[in-house]
Amino acid sequence: MSAFNFNSGSLFCEQVSLSDISDQFDTPAYIYSKQTLETNANAYVKSFTKPDSLACFAVKSLSNISILKLLNDMGCGFDIVSGGELYRVLSIGADPKKIIFSGVGKSKKEIEEGILEGILSFNVESASELYRIEKIAENLNKVAPVSIRFNPDIDSGGHDYITTGRKGDKFGISSIDQIIELSKYIKSSNYLNIVGLASHIGSQILELDSYRKSAKKTIELADSLIELGISLEFLDLGGGLGVPYNDESPPSAENLVSCLEKELQGRKERLVLEPGRSISANAGVLITKVEYIKDDFIVVDAAMNDLIRPALYKAEHDICNIKENTGVPKLWNVVGPICESSDFLAKNISIDADEDDILAIKTTGAYGFVMSSNYNTRPRACEVLVDGDKSILIRKRESLDDLLEMEIIGDD
Repeated sequence: MSAFNFNSGSLFCEQVSLSDISDQFDTPAYIYSKQTLETNANAYVKSFTKPDSLACFAVKSLSNISILKLLNDMGCGFDIVSGGELYRVLSIGADPKKIIFSGVGKSKKEIEEGILEGILSFNVESASELYRIEKIAENLNKVAPVSIRFNPDIDSGGHDYITTGRKGDKFGISSIDQIIELSKYIKSSNYLNIVGLASHIGSQILELDSYRKSAKKTIELADSLIELGISLEFLDLGGGLGVPYNDESPPSAENLVSCLEKELQGRKERLVLEPGRSISANAGVLITKVEYIKDDFIVVDAAMNDLIRPALYKAEHDICNIKENTGVPKLWNVVGPICESSDFLAKNISIDADEDDILAIKTTGAYGFVMSSNYNTRPRACEVLVDGDKSILIRKRESLDDLLEMEIIGDD
């Protein structure tokens, strides 16, 4: 059941009207439902039956520290892709042994920080990265935990920019022979310890068959390593479960966990998953005020710098007026103030709106604020967490002074 519902003609998040939030915090603003975040996270955490399984929330999808602390307190681990994300999760008290470090371009400094903090594992994406990790671990006189990321060459569908498991994608290692040789190398190293095998095939995945195929290939590779005397603590089978932005019907998190646990039945490795979008997406909306009505355009105060998914991926987000039954809807293009024709939030969407109305752009909790920018020198939006009848500011709106704070006028 959604936490965003109409009540007495006004759209509410839990027990707080979005009208009250817009009055208090202005627009544009990202609003998140604590109840929905908890429900979505528990769909993973409480579905595991395999001992010591771990849901590592993909921090890249939504990285506000208040929300990370909420998920940490619920028992989630974290999937990170930068030193900045490592800093974030450590700042809220995350257990390093519940942190997976993914990504194809880990810097020397990031690797050093991960080793010194004692993270669960680096998901290694290339031979070059493995050798770099070993050298840094040797310099630190430490043993670095690693899991090789296997690219199973599976097309999970969806937008080309968010598929990650095809042979031509930049992620992971697709050669089984190379993975076996690297695993042997790790076993012989004094500064590396292979703790797992990882795979991740994409994002916004809408069926279980791709997961099943990827799991079978990953398990087959794990068995080849076991035959060589290389044992694994866990199998990281990735994330990427889709959400219904419009009329999509993705499987539930519970069904995904059940599907993968069935593939792992009888095995001793624990299951690790990396959910992001499926926890955060439908927990958030972006509210924005209508500035002008022009021809077939609704011009709002949010823009592509606030929500870039429509411009970048041609993503479609449902949009509604926070006042129910305002009049006869018609088809509109919802656009922002930025000086590009790519600055649109929706095209040909049926809605009724007048100037000064507040619109809610739905399912924007994932890859919304985290991808925002200051393009056109626009301050980024504030973030608000709703908990029952309370609305809590969890990120201040940027000021114009904030935008200039890091800039320096050099001497002539």
